[in-house]
Amino acid sequence: MRQRAAELRERAMRRICVLDARMRTLAEEPEEGAATAEYAVVLVAATGFAALLVTLLKSGTVKNLLTDIVKQALSVA
Repeated sequence: MRQRAAELRERAMRRICVLDARMRTLAEEPEEGAATAEYAVVLVAATGFAALLVTLLKSGTVKNLLTDIVKQALSVA
């Protein structure tokens, strides 16, 4: 009976050590690469949006619209 209890205790201790190692591994910031990937996606999206804005602002229609807005603002003052 004592031998059986000692075996069970030993087995439980081994499992606890394995569980502890797993928990420590998971607690050590498992998503370090995810943050970098998220930054990369945001940078690509921001670059695409900036390119779209530049394209829009270079068009003649938008230039005329902005020029008219500035002229109106200056003429009111």
